[in-house]
Amino acid sequence: MVDSVQPGDANHVRHIHTRAGNGPVDFKAEYIQVENAQLQRIPDPVPPLFFGGSSPAAGTVASQFCDTYLTWGEPPAAVADKIAWIRGLADIQGRTLDYGIRLHVISRDTSDEAWAEADRLLSALDPATIEKAQQSLARSGSEGQRRMVELHGGGSAYAASKDARSLEASPNLWAGVGLVRGGAGTALVGSHEEVADRIAEYAEIGLDHFVLSGYPHLEEAYRFDEGVRPILERRGLLAPASHRPGDLSGSTAFLPSAH
Repeated sequence: MVDSVQPGDANHVRHIHTRAGNGPVDFKAEYIQVENAQLQRIPDPVPPLFFGGSSPAAGTVASQFCDTYLTWGEPPAAVADKIAWIRGLADIQGRTLDYGIRLHVISRDTSDEAWAEADRLLSALDPATIEKAQQSLARSGSEGQRRMVELHGGGSAYAASKDARSLEASPNLWAGVGLVRGGAGTALVGSHEEVADRIAEYAEIGLDHFVLSGYPHLEEAYRFDEGVRPILERRGLLAPASHRPGDLSGSTAFLPSAH
């Protein structure tokens, strides 16, 4: 069987999510073509579908088919507006979704140390590299990418000041990553307490999932685990971590009571 859909039609998400494990799938659309596709090992249960997007078409797809709506890191007020928008669309479909956010993190013992690290990361970039990246990102048709670029304005403030904090879009939310990286272009920057404060603020809005990373990945993961996680645990926002090998219980899920 071959299906044909128009650009923006949400049916391709439904087919990929629900039919890939039910035998060979043939699927044809303007941007997606699949022929005789089949999973060798069918997941049971089927994993939840995380989906993000800021355009009206993305909202429609999310409300109908995703389990968790994921946003890139925008200021809390903008994220609250997004959640209200998607929740309203999901209500029309009779569905209830989870919500999450994708962010980088620079967390240190003190705020000054964290911002010094942000400065260090930017100091390694040459202006020509930033300009080339921004020219490329400006050609993107993504509404989410447009919103990321809007947060740093192409980096003109940093070019004038050479101060990483000139790219602080809201308290501790730094848009500097987006100067050379497409997609998720913001980071939480601050002391461990400040980063925990911001996470708590987003959780209060209604976010259940936090997809976090840093540069370099492993070292920043350790810093978060040792500096931020204990604060979140003390506040009752995160279940205590298990340190038994192979046991990841409590490692990612925010407690329902946080809301």
